[in-house]
Amino acid sequence: MMTAKIVIHAPGVAFQQRPVFRAGVDLVNLGVTVTDRKGKRISDLTADDFVIAEDGKPQRLQFFASALGPVPEMHLGLLLDVSASMESDIGFMRTASIKFLNSLTEAADVTVVDFDTEVRAARYGQSEFPRLIERIRLQKTGGETALFDAIGVYLDGAASQEGRKVMVLYTDGGDTRSAMRLHELLDLVRASDVTIYAVGVLDRQSMTARTQQQMVLREITEITGGQVFFPPSVKELEKVYEQVVAEIRAQYTIGYISTNGTADGTWRKVEIKLNRRDSKDLRIRSRKGYFAPYRP
Repeated sequence: MMTAKIVIHAPGVAFQQRPVFRAGVDLVNLGVTVTDRKGKRISDLTADDFVIAEDGKPQRLQFFASALGPVPEMHLGLLLDVSASMESDIGFMRTASIKFLNSLTEAADVTVVDFDTEVRAARYGQSEFPRLIERIRLQKTGGETALFDAIGVYLDGAASQEGRKVMVLYTDGGDTRSAMRLHELLDLVRASDVTIYAVGVLDRQSMTARTQQQMVLREITEITGGQVFFPPSVKELEKVYEQVVAEIRAQYTIGYISTNGTADGTWRKVEIKLNRRDSKDLRIRSRKGYFAPYRP
């Protein structure tokens, strides 16, 4: 069986940290997006508007942040498909990705994962932004697409970070190389507290392949409360990235300490509702649950 070679680079720098909530084993941390029926993002809600239940039992909200007030430190992951099929579009991708990063200056650090047959990852602090841009400018194309392995590498690195975690993926095709299988990746996604946004430019795929790849990207993002976008071509990438920025900035971060103190590692279903008269006209996107901590 072919496997993808994973290469991880970690520049030896210390990232500046500001006081944030700690997302240890007891605090359940959720990113929440609220929209109306037309898809307009609702960004003026307060903590009192949210009602949380875990396995049907009410929970007390103990952390709340929105774009209108102080927000927790954000760690951004940018995953870029640079496989051989990207050869003619790499210029558009580079330019759009750099503009995207320029617009999200509030990120405390950025982890870039570029992938083809191999997966390469590096994390850059705010002071290293020029090095980050240079890395993207020097991207070359070649090889197959180790998509699942790339997401797995990012999630593994993000697990040790505290604060808000957002991953943005760009790909122009489905996985063709990963050692990791889809069901294994989905388990990792469910176990993480990362919100995933994906951009799939699949215009060069067959109808059958495109449909399958759309289903995969939707499943990965919906688990986390994120969203997937399918622009008609890579030339629309800048506009889509603008929508992703708006999504990220409209997201609420909420947290609670579960009333269930049993550390059994089981899946716990989380339901979020709105305590407002117009709640029937609003839609909530968030992860549907989490795995409890496990202590033998």
